[in-house]
Amino acid sequence: MAAEDEERLLLAQRLKAAVHYTVGCLCEEVAEDKDVQFSKQTIAAISEITFRQCENFAKDLEMFARHAKRSTVTTEDVKLLARRSNSLLKYITQKSEELASSNKEQKEKKKKKSRAAKGGRTSGEQETAVTESEDSNMA
Repeated sequence: MAAEDEERLLLAQRLKAAVHYTVGCLCEEVAEDKDVQFSKQTIAAISEITFRQCENFAKDLEMFARHAKRSTVTTEDVKLLARRSNSLLKYITQKSEELASSNKEQKEKKKKKSRAAKGGRTSGEQETAVTESEDSNMA
């Protein structure tokens, strides 16, 4: 059990370091763009707040899924989490729709490939075959 706790602590430290690095990079970009300076303490404070907020988000998402008697967090849970920020909710909804559309297209392509591999015809090929047989019947 102690090894598991140690591993979790190391993972948390790595995540915090990654958040701190990313916040530092973002602050540098803003500093250059807006001609302002950020102290190391300010960057550390923003990093800490960001990390804590992410922890809260993760707990909320778990609770939303659990409330719905699921063990998996869904897009709908994320939308519920973002409901207080109209711009964030709009962005998440847009990206969710794009992903759903992309996934649907990929599934359709896979179906067509598997039909072709099995010797089956696609709907377009079936229409052509029906038209050709109708034409031959008329002759």
